[in-house]
Amino acid sequence: MSGSALTWAKLRDLKCGELEGAADGWGRASNRADAARDRIEQHLLNGLRETEQGEAADAAVGRLRQLSRNFQYVYTECGLVRTTLNSLAHELRAQQRALGEALDDAAALRFTVHADGSVTYPAAGEGLIDGKPLAGGTKAGGGVPGLVAPSGLVAPNPNAAKAQDIADRVVKAVRTAAEIDWRYARILRRLKAEEGLRVPDSTWTDAAGDAAAVREAARGYLKSGIPLDATPAERHAWWGGLTEEQREEYLAVYPDQIGNLDGIPALVRDAANRDNLQLLIGKLEGRDDGESETKLAGLREIDRQLQAARKPGDPPMYLLGIGDQGNGRAIVSYGNPDMSRNVAAYVPGLGTSLDVGFAEGDLKRARDTVLGARKYDSSSAAIAWLGYDAPQLIDGLDSLDVMGDERAVKGGHAFNGFMSGLSVTNENENPHMTAIGHSYGSRTVGAATQRDGGMPGVDDFIFVGSPGVGVDRAEELGVDGSHVFVGAAENDLVTRTPPASQVKVGAVMGPLGYLMDGLGDHSEDGSWFGRDPASEDFGARRFPVGDGPSLILDRSFGAHSQYFDPVKDSTSADSIAFVVSGNSHKLKVEEPR
Repeated sequence: MSGSALTWAKLRDLKCGELEGAADGWGRASNRADAARDRIEQHLLNGLRETEQGEAADAAVGRLRQLSRNFQYVYTECGLVRTTLNSLAHELRAQQRALGEALDDAAALRFTVHADGSVTYPAAGEGLIDGKPLAGGTKAGGGVPGLVAPSGLVAPNPNAAKAQDIADRVVKAVRTAAEIDWRYARILRRLKAEEGLRVPDSTWTDAAGDAAAVREAARGYLKSGIPLDATPAERHAWWGGLTEEQREEYLAVYPDQIGNLDGIPALVRDAANRDNLQLLIGKLEGRDDGESETKLAGLREIDRQLQAARKPGDPPMYLLGIGDQGNGRAIVSYGNPDMSRNVAAYVPGLGTSLDVGFAEGDLKRARDTVLGARKYDSSSAAIAWLGYDAPQLIDGLDSLDVMGDERAVKGGHAFNGFMSGLSVTNENENPHMTAIGHSYGSRTVGAATQRDGGMPGVDDFIFVGSPGVGVDRAEELGVDGSHVFVGAAENDLVTRTPPASQVKVGAVMGPLGYLMDGLGDHSEDGSWFGRDPASEDFGARRFPVGDGPSLILDRSFGAHSQYFDPVKDSTSADSIAFVVSGNSHKLKVEEPR
């Protein structure tokens, strides 16, 4: 419609179905690109790795990866075009309805609507003096004066106001449709790829801008339907009730929303987040502030691992969450959490953010956990969950957040929803789920249990390196104490932080300040966040772990960070594997403190 002035006749006769037909064509192109990408990733690359070795094979892998990346870009952009056209048709159809109602009203009153939108009405009513019908006239919409009967001592023609209303409605529909047409034309002109066979990072930067523009335009068409405030069970039902075409559009336009929505199946979240990962990389690419560079490095490392060749026995990776808000978000599962009988989610603590350290260290903890669990039950998955802003060691005044539990409470709310989502999407009749908290993450898990209804679906809890979980008794977590397991290394001073009640006003460094001063006094059997989980009165089962290196001799907090490492602490790693795999009855138990 952009080529000529829009009239009400053109708007009336517009075939929105043709726009939707074009949208379907772009949707088919998007789906074909996605299928081609899947064939490269699942068949060609795996087959090449299994049969070929050497420089030529490595070069072929690189080219196939680039081709896969290109198809991913085609999938994203074609999906955006489809939704743009569908949204355009949706908005124009609304104006067609408004115009049609105005024209129907004119026809019912036997008014004439002219090509310019003005409306002529007949004589009606009675004159105040002679009683004769008052003359008809013409009204133009949009505040433009029309032709009217001569003024004088006369009563108003009752048709005049009706004609004015109809004329105003006609003009409004046409003007709104013209603005819609102009707005979408701008968006569609942006949705074009650069020439060539390679999709560089700069192109993904453009794609991120394209996606933002389409999201803004399609707000009324799609976003209003996403049940952001619903329960995971309600979201699961909503997704199940969508058509395949509707799902494809949500994935194309709102991968950030769908990929991070608890209650959506893992395969869908993974697909959405892999696309959103590329958009986030494009969004942060070129920014020169330290925070963006740190997050970009973390995103790139996660992307590298997702694309890396899998060795025999390696569990597949699923990206269940990704985002750049706050200190960054990333949720990675090793093994499909919807298909596995045993599912564990690990929450990291102090100092964790979306950076290379998380992408290398915390993901390794989840991977080590699932590999250990699969020795006892192959149907196991383990997740690294960075779904909250953990306190940071160096973060200005916010560094003091480690002393309080505000971040744990907020994070616990998010973690509770995540675990509830897993319990909804898991396809096993009675899955076994474990929540694992390390360091400040144990306080976050503890906070998650205090939500109404407790922790949905969670059978067992594991706390390692814990400064306390926010409660004084294991059963306050919503399960029997025999389902709460604690690992506390002898040289892990974080597990020996004193109760907050012992802290002097001047101790501004919180638990770590006390550790460095060697003031780990447990005379009150307490810990920073409630009773010491390793104590007898807490009522959990303490499993054996290695002592870990001494802080004085090793000059590090190594004892605090090796609970999951099968090389550095095989005793602890194996204990965790027993619980996660549903074999806690095989676990050795040691005396509590």
